[in-house]
Amino acid sequence: MSQTLNENQLRRILQGISIPPQPQIMVDLHMEQAMPDPDMARISDIISQDVSLSAAVLKLVNSAAFSLPRKIASVQQAVMLLGTNSVTNIVNGLAVKSELSDDTIQSLHSFWDTATDVAAICSSLASQLNVKYQDECYALGLFHNAGIPLMLKRFKGYKEILIKGYQDPNFQLTNFENLAFKTNHSVVGYYLAKSWGLPKSCCAVIAKHHRIDFLFSHRVAGDSINLTFASILKMAEHIAAAHKHIGNVDKDYEWEKIGHYVLDHLELTEYDFEGLIETCHEQGLGLN
Repeated sequence: MSQTLNENQLRRILQGISIPPQPQIMVDLHMEQAMPDPDMARISDIISQDVSLSAAVLKLVNSAAFSLPRKIASVQQAVMLLGTNSVTNIVNGLAVKSELSDDTIQSLHSFWDTATDVAAICSSLASQLNVKYQDECYALGLFHNAGIPLMLKRFKGYKEILIKGYQDPNFQLTNFENLAFKTNHSVVGYYLAKSWGLPKSCCAVIAKHHRIDFLFSHRVAGDSINLTFASILKMAEHIAAAHKHIGNVDKDYEWEKIGHYVLDHLELTEYDFEGLIETCHEQGLGLN
């Protein structure tokens, strides 16, 4: 079902992709695409490490042009459906769109690195816990903080509010954002994820991923999968030490606040959780 994009189609797709791709990822992709016989599996692996590129291929494959019976969360599956030419056009289009200054690249390093780490850990945890939605868990981990770089670009002083939120022992990050900017990165991320065609469960968790206590205290019938996704995401953030890389703080105040909800929902003890962490470490994940 592979099809090639024309210029107008490409422009429409890229309209909703505001997060610049990582420079090194673009280099790796261009090198692979320049091969006499590009390896689509290798291309898929590279794309799945980047928020912007993953969003672009998922947005296209979930668009009306493909009329698929269900939303696709797997970057690998999306790349195979699109084919080499369309993927190349998307990559080239984003490369033109994202001429970044050195300062901008530096400010987004923690975002890129953390997103990739959390995504990989989400996938590992889903596998360890025998949760069948492994692709969806990876996508959730990759995109959950997609609103952060947009808030950084849009609002002066956003980085200071972000750090303040992570360093607050009561972890009121969303409230701090709302007070300062009348919105927050979870809401922005929700609308981005929705526009990219991510599964509804992923979008729902992204919308409230820093209000997990609200999700658990206001649970509704049929909400179990959302709570499972949210629990896996919070464990992955804790294992990846997102609080250190994004919030510049040694203690994970959010986990202290909501960790018991997560473990109770998944019927895990602290000892069980330590076992999950150890397996992630053995896989080379969450070591930073």
